[in-house]
Amino acid sequence: MTGPRASGADWWRQAVVYQVYPRSFADANGDGLGDLAGITRRIPHLVDLGVDAVWLSPFYPSALADGGYDVDDHRDVDPKIGTLAEFDAMVEALHAAGLKLVVDIVPNHSSDRHPWFRAALAAGPGSPERERYVFRHSADGPPTDWTASFGGPTWEPVGDGWWYLHMFAPEQPDWNWDHPDVREDHERTLRFWADRGVDGFRIDVAHYLTKDLTGPLPTQAEIEAGTVPEGTHPFNDRDDVHEVYRSWRKVFDQYDPPRMAVAEAVVPTHRRPRYASAEGLGQAFNFDLLEADFDPGQFRAVVEQNLDLARSAGSTSTWVLSNHDQVRHTSRYALPTGTSLTAWLLSDGTEPRADEACGLRRARAATAFLLALPGSAYLYQGEELGLPEVADLPGVVLQDPTWIRSLGTTKGRDGCRVPLPWSASGPSFGFGPEDGRPAHLPQPPWFARYAVEAEEADAGSTLAFYRAALARRRELLGGEDLEFLDSPEGVVVFERPGGWVCATNFTTSAVPLPSGEVVLSSSGDPSGVGLTELPGESTVWVQRAG
Repeated sequence: MTGPRASGADWWRQAVVYQVYPRSFADANGDGLGDLAGITRRIPHLVDLGVDAVWLSPFYPSALADGGYDVDDHRDVDPKIGTLAEFDAMVEALHAAGLKLVVDIVPNHSSDRHPWFRAALAAGPGSPERERYVFRHSADGPPTDWTASFGGPTWEPVGDGWWYLHMFAPEQPDWNWDHPDVREDHERTLRFWADRGVDGFRIDVAHYLTKDLTGPLPTQAEIEAGTVPEGTHPFNDRDDVHEVYRSWRKVFDQYDPPRMAVAEAVVPTHRRPRYASAEGLGQAFNFDLLEADFDPGQFRAVVEQNLDLARSAGSTSTWVLSNHDQVRHTSRYALPTGTSLTAWLLSDGTEPRADEACGLRRARAATAFLLALPGSAYLYQGEELGLPEVADLPGVVLQDPTWIRSLGTTKGRDGCRVPLPWSASGPSFGFGPEDGRPAHLPQPPWFARYAVEAEEADAGSTLAFYRAALARRRELLGGEDLEFLDSPEGVVVFERPGGWVCATNFTTSAVPLPSGEVVLSSSGDPSGVGLTELPGESTVWVQRAG
């Protein structure tokens, strides 16, 4: 089953990209862990959904100290997930179905099991092997008081007063990007996957890589106060990181069509365009909608600012509501504005109680809003089912290093990584075979009603809505322009080329519909048949005559 998909060198500019977290997508061999063969078997689901590309989160050999982002070998497949031959078969099957493939590249760090890091530890201080990582001597404790992203210090002792830097978990030592071996090896990695047919790369924590620890170094308090001048931070969003990406762009442009790349760059918005420039990675993630409340003023401001930023870079924006690092947006929208998600997860989702109907209504409205915007849309596996966060996972099953490093004060990201339900029954709801092991994270009983099998039988399901929205989007998609139109208070209306109008009602009361033919509704029947007004907390697409 194939259909017209985005093609040509600019296929990514307005593509819909579906993120697969491979260990939780589909388990073909029954060991409780998702695998490449499982992904290949489920390609028909992606085709029926109507996406243009798949973004594959890390599938490399890993001890899973950080969900696969602790990489032992950047040019191989974790044997628990598959083989290079199975990877090649997956690429061939995706391309045969008209789908592109984007893979995660993790360039800030390796795992502590990487051969180069093991060699660095074995070789000792002052050795060439240690120069590939960031080692410092300090007899009086850690070289700085910096806090790692997962909690605890950023420095790990190795004896004799020596420490290595890790911006994340201790199992993730940071590379020394001043070393030519590191730069050459990563370019070899990019070519390795591009030569196997990969169409693009998602660059993990693209803002870290280069570092300058010559001192004097700021304290953690100074970093948190934001007193470090932009571009000269010792490890974050340094100006010289773009030298790396200019070099990478030369690699990408050696292919026909050129390989695309998108930066995960968590930086001030005005510094994002440098990552998205044509001389650099080409595109950068915009998480502003993900962080916004369900509010008309915030949504419009986010769109206006990010379209301006994308134009300044010569790129297109990206739009995201959920991913593998965030509480699913169906649950976020179900909670009162201002709710601490950390505290909510620690309460197992009981304080406050989520209004699931409200959350799903808003999630579908926000999705229809997002899919109507110019630029590329990134969807996270399971959002097409309306899956809420699994907030009540017990501590004993949690795998996220945040849980351990924070001493149980931050639950982490496992609740959005629970394996998908494909069928309404069975020991793992079709994630694995009937006689397979339980899924690696426990699935709650209520997953049954969100299973693909159950939603395919319901014309009003969230899956039916996503399929209808993506099919209609492909029919309507034209240029990259957008014009906001006058609208009632609490409603945001904009028009795309060809008379395609999107109207989102952020209030709880119905308002009049824009003039024209309703071609998509986020509430009720996705076709919008019989709709006479725009319900509260919903979105419609309208096609104007002529």
